[in-house]
Amino acid sequence: MNNIELKQINVRGCCGPNTNSINQDESVTNKELPIAIIGAGPVGLAAAAHLADIGERFLILESGDSVGSNILNWAHVRLFSPWQYNIDKVAKGLLEKHGWTSPSLKKLPLGSELIEEYLLPLSKLPEIKPFLLLNTKVNSISKKGLDKMKTLNRDKSPFVLYLEENGLSKKIEVRAVIDATGTWSNPNPINADSIWTKEEKELKQHIYYGIPDIQGEHQARYKGKRIAVVGGGHSAINTILELSQLNDEVDITWIMRKKNVADAYGGEEKDALEARGELGSRIHQLVDIGRVKVHTPFLIHQLTKKNDGIGIIGESNGREITLPLVDEIIANTGSRPDFSVLREIRLSIDTATESVEALASLIDPNLHSCGTVRPHGEEELRQPEKDFYIVGMKSYGRAPTFLMATGYEQVRSIVAYLSGDFVSAKKVELDLPETGVCSINLVSQSSSHSCCRTETSKC
Repeated sequence: MNNIELKQINVRGCCGPNTNSINQDESVTNKELPIAIIGAGPVGLAAAAHLADIGERFLILESGDSVGSNILNWAHVRLFSPWQYNIDKVAKGLLEKHGWTSPSLKKLPLGSELIEEYLLPLSKLPEIKPFLLLNTKVNSISKKGLDKMKTLNRDKSPFVLYLEENGLSKKIEVRAVIDATGTWSNPNPINADSIWTKEEKELKQHIYYGIPDIQGEHQARYKGKRIAVVGGGHSAINTILELSQLNDEVDITWIMRKKNVADAYGGEEKDALEARGELGSRIHQLVDIGRVKVHTPFLIHQLTKKNDGIGIIGESNGREITLPLVDEIIANTGSRPDFSVLREIRLSIDTATESVEALASLIDPNLHSCGTVRPHGEEELRQPEKDFYIVGMKSYGRAPTFLMATGYEQVRSIVAYLSGDFVSAKKVELDLPETGVCSINLVSQSSSHSCCRTETSKC
């Protein structure tokens, strides 16, 4: 596409110097307004690449000071999916047009490599860089001149985004919104009732939410300590494997809700992603040799601060249990979407998973345990608010089974629809690796999400 000047999309002050507002010209029609992408992570930048490729006007609004700002929190972690599944095809084409060389598609990138070797080069392309606004937080979204209850002419009214850019409050009008903000910055509490308790808040200095850099900047914090890792997914497994490499003095307790520890191992050697299967095999071995003390199923009800550590009180199979004191807790309990910014937008969100409603039946662990969801696109992601979409991890709500390749296909379909290519929007195809395992007893494995693909007979 030709490099679009900002004045062509009538967005005053968007990226140019000496401006104090981002308001559109009064004469601009909805069709002439840009499409707003919120979040400059892998899926948000993929949406930008697809829009740039067909010459559609867009803006990317990123609250952090860098693209992939959430990934910086786990930059030290190696992905279990190779580059093959982490690079959007259209983005790859744009990059190669400017001389970019793709990393080996079979290599497993670190989070830092995902940013440095892919996201940063993509964000610096002339087709994207002029329309990327960093340090720009979206505080609210509404429809111009309408509150949530007003229906007349709603579909014809542009969206109004209230922004905070470098400390200044501004607003812009856009014709469509793609929310790719993810869920990483909104972790779940460790309390079994999923409520933030007073005790958990008071002990926050001893609780790390996410995957700490145990071999790097956080090594001193955990070396020689008694550590409780809470969670039964791949993040928890990664954390435990890293802790086990510090020294034998680290005392590791693994707390999760799964009925059996074996549920956390996944497909192991049957997993189509070798690295993902290896995680299960390695943690299996550590548990077998007694390097990790496992408490499952265990529901945490209370934390207490003691002079010589943190007390964890909970329940296992109907019995109240107090675990041995620990010095630190690492919470790998997943995350949840934040809808506070969308208060004035009409949404269709599943009440249980907090995912886009049409996806709930595909990812709800109460219905099935499959971790790879069938391909889906614009039609499934469509909201009651016309031309508003939630994509990426946020579209899955609280379900932890999202893969980047899924998000790339989501935005491909949405961009096709917004540009009027309805045939392409409906042709949703996606090749994802199988996990090689399926759970049959759904009642006893309500927190298990790992399974083979739903469209195969291998379950």
